[in-house]
Amino acid sequence: MLSHARIWAAIDRLAERHGLSTSGLARRAGLDATSFNRSKRVGPDNRDRWPSTESISKILAATGASLDEFMRLIEPEAGPSRTTVPLLGMAQAGAGRLFSDDGVPAGGAGWEAVEFPDMGGEGSFAVEVQGDSMRPLYRDGDILIVSRLAAIRKGDRVVVRTRDGEVMAKELKRKTAKSLELASLNPDHPGRTVPVTEVDWVARILWARQ
Repeated sequence: MLSHARIWAAIDRLAERHGLSTSGLARRAGLDATSFNRSKRVGPDNRDRWPSTESISKILAATGASLDEFMRLIEPEAGPSRTTVPLLGMAQAGAGRLFSDDGVPAGGAGWEAVEFPDMGGEGSFAVEVQGDSMRPLYRDGDILIVSRLAAIRKGDRVVVRTRDGEVMAKELKRKTAKSLELASLNPDHPGRTVPVTEVDWVARILWARQ
């Protein structure tokens, strides 16, 4: 099972493998030099923070490492455990007929499946990105692993489905009792404020395969 400590340790190992400090690795990837500092691994509320999928993607590109290599750095001896999760396209997710009442995948003929590292959370499923509305962070064909049961907070990247069937991937800017304020991942697309009464479900993006 993946954990915060193991993923941060893998980043440390990747930097070491290339003769870099974590600050040097961040700079090589075009990130802020403090991105992987110890202080960034815990939030202001003392909750463990995950490194962003964008930052991991950038350090892999900067070092030429593959995702499989990175996963081996997470669990260098035994290798990461893997699981099969249901896979939907964005249009299928919008149809909204493939979930149980408590928000977990209900399975059935509408689901395909994809193998992925075990994120250790119930209710996880995969959504395939379609189109370019999420570039440059997510591209057409990328697979997002999401969970409708995961807690969400400001700054999390989420997939939101409205009651009229629209499905979008955004960053959560603010959540109130009345609305969700969402920032667009693509600068060419505007942000959105969606009334809570119009939200069918929100799923936090846990991981991305690009």
